[in-house]
Amino acid sequence: MTKLDECFEEGKLQPVLPSEKKAHESLRASRENLNEAQEALKNGILRATTNSCYVAIFHAARALLFRDGIREKSHFCLEQYLNTFVTSGKLEPKWITFFSSMRDKRDTNQYGFQPPANREEIEIFVHLAAQFVDRMECLLDTK
Repeated sequence: MTKLDECFEEGKLQPVLPSEKKAHESLRASRENLNEAQEALKNGILRATTNSCYVAIFHAARALLFRDGIREKSHFCLEQYLNTFVTSGKLEPKWITFFSSMRDKRDTNQYGFQPPANREEIEIFVHLAAQFVDRMECLLDTK
């Protein structure tokens, strides 16, 4: 059984009615969080920048699930679903790596005691998050 199969078996991914409306709302939320990340970076609020970047890419990826009629109850399982796009050749593997890395950074920011990443690294997060959101939007527009 694959990790994706386990996600469905355990109810962490659930079939629901497909919704273009929710997909586009999730993409809108993604863009809003990306804007918040950019504002937080301008103001030197580095943890908030990282967290907003993650929320932006989470919502962008989640838009695909809404479109495809799937509800997630696990960020890890969302990542597993994204892997299906890599397997089918529709998505480059680097975006799964980025999603996973940002999920880890968000977890560290939220639950750990370490200082945030440095400003230069966080500027890269913001840049890559914007590219990720654009890439998910392209996938959303194709089946």
